[in-house]
Amino acid sequence: MDLSIIELIKTVILGIVEGLTEWLPISSTGHMILVNEFMKLNVETKFMDMFLVVIQLGAILAVVVLNFEKLNPFSSRKSRLEKSQTFSLWYKVIFACIPAAVIGLAFNKYMEEHFMNAQVVAFTLILYGILFIVVENYNQNRRPQINDLVALDYKTAVIIGMFQVLSLVPGTSRSGATILGAIIFGTSRYVAAEFTFFLAIPIMFGASFLKLVKFGWNYTASEVLILVIGMIVAFFVSILSIKFLMRYIKNNDFKIFGWYRIILGLCVVVYFYFVK
Repeated sequence: MDLSIIELIKTVILGIVEGLTEWLPISSTGHMILVNEFMKLNVETKFMDMFLVVIQLGAILAVVVLNFEKLNPFSSRKSRLEKSQTFSLWYKVIFACIPAAVIGLAFNKYMEEHFMNAQVVAFTLILYGILFIVVENYNQNRRPQINDLVALDYKTAVIIGMFQVLSLVPGTSRSGATILGAIIFGTSRYVAAEFTFFLAIPIMFGASFLKLVKFGWNYTASEVLILVIGMIVAFFVSILSIKFLMRYIKNNDFKIFGWYRIILGLCVVVYFYFVK
């Protein structure tokens, strides 16, 4: 493949889209599918399928870097109790990831063959956009029962993890599904977003590893460059995206993301059924 400056620009754009949408509850996979519909990289389909997943490694590394101290149970700065609480957090994350890991392995191929298209993305964008508005209206007069990750019990953690299964359908948004589940079952928006970010670490590392193994290890220099650039851009944009979201939800709800999803979904419907 002859890698031109245009292909590099496309890669940077895809990295920006991944970094912006991975952590906002608006579906990164859905956006990547839509962007690829209008701006295709000049690569083989097999490589593109792998790239759309593996580029998420850049995004997940941003979570690890920003929360390294909180996630590190061996930190010398932590007391024995704090280290124990950090181990407990990791156990909750692992238990919560089991449903998505099991079902994802079983149905991943089927999902790729039947649901990786713009029409499905449009439907799920609109559906979960409506759900965000409905849940926030329902939650308006409720006080969250869980305002800190330490107070998050194993049962609630696993329930939140079950919502992660919904994100196997493109356009749902992994963060969107788990945030909705967490809020419904009594967490604050901040805890919902924070636990969602941590849930992504094993799931996305696992999904990326499987994609890399499935693709094989024979890359051209151009393909390696595309992967590296995409992940680096996604990493830096993710840092900005995460910081923005955590500041935003301290004083705001998620309705704006619901309305964004609905508007974008309707635009996709209009394009594919009336324009294309």
